Amino acid sequence: MTISRKVQGFITQSSWIRKMFEEGLRLKNLHGAENVFDFSIGNPNMPPPAQFREALQGVLAQNLPGMHKYMPNAGYDETREAVARHVSRIHGLNLMANHVIMTCGAAGALNVIFRVLLETGDEVLIPTPCFMEYRYYADNAGGVATFVKTKPDFSLDTDAIEEAITEKTKIMLLNFPNNPTGKVYDEASLQRLARILEKKSGEYGRDIYLVSDEPYREIVYDGITVPSVLKLYRNSIVAFSYSKSLSLAGERIGYIAVNPHIADMENLIGGFILYNRILGFVNAPALMQRVIAKLQGVTVNVEEYRRKRDILSDGLSSLGYTFTKPEGAFYLFPKTPVEDDVEFVRALHKRKILTVPGIGFGCPGYFRIAYCVDDATIINAMDGFGETLKEFVSR
Repeated sequence: MTISRKVQGFITQSSWIRKMFEEGLRLKNLHGAENVFDFSIGNPNMPPPAQFREALQGVLAQNLPGMHKYMPNAGYDETREAVARHVSRIHGLNLMANHVIMTCGAAGALNVIFRVLLETGDEVLIPTPCFMEYRYYADNAGGVATFVKTKPDFSLDTDAIEEAITEKTKIMLLNFPNNPTGKVYDEASLQRLARILEKKSGEYGRDIYLVSDEPYREIVYDGITVPSVLKLYRNSIVAFSYSKSLSLAGERIGYIAVNPHIADMENLIGGFILYNRILGFVNAPALMQRVIAKLQGVTVNVEEYRRKRDILSDGLSSLGYTFTKPEGAFYLFPKTPVEDDVEFVRALHKRKILTVPGIGFGCPGYFRIAYCVDDATIINAMDGFGETLKEFVSR
């Protein structure tokens, strides 16, 4: 075998999301895009806000000397300062530019964080359901992903988390608003989690870090506020991406922000800067750094996603599907009418409806619908959703 057994295994287990996305492209070429209902991937369908085009054109018009050259690996000072001011406002802390590292999206940020924090065999504790490629990020750094279930409504089970922490636990990884459930963890649960991590850090004589992956932080509904892990726990780090909030998924721009009181901050930041370079990212894209510096606090029209959520959830509820209504992000995670979620997703597939089975998020018995799509896709898929559910209920 040419490639390693581990990589061969990873390929075999590789993302259900990407598999279904690629299948969607194939079906669209065969049947026409209007006849395929692709809910497979969280690829924002809304264009970036008008301010993005204005900022981009403004940066290009400046034609600054050396604007496309290498820069400090942490990013442009003025961009880090702008991000630090915004993060300080939303998290209620006083961050400076040196607490921020510009990255190639949240995925790049997490890989940098893991490589700096993890020793071989260290554990990353992750609530499920979750984005399952986290396990590969942990493996990239020699770590081990350990999964712990959430409660039936997808809220944090802090008792289960406390029981799962061992002397090998180095990182507690959160993602909220959550992919795939849309759950926003409440502040009381996060406060309890912070107390547990502090206690366990003391018991084991080493720091456990709370890392929060927050690309959906600014996509929330119904007046819900996303609590700040930076404010609640000293050894906390946030990974953020503009992929969702500004619909810039293809531009690969994000940041790492650290609690200004984090342990051994100077070495930690130095490590992040080093690994931003030696993992091959080198630095976040120059043009996008200059643009997003002007767009702090700007988002797409979140009300549009709220409206799509309601069209989808109202339609599926009337058909008999059961689910917890998402509080943020742009995913719905209904229960399947049979235990075998893959079988149900394949039945939807026969009606050219592409979704992702819950097993792809470590939570069988559910399936994920990404509703960041045109209204017509949601509305025209309803008959197929209804027919498929009837097929299984009538068995």
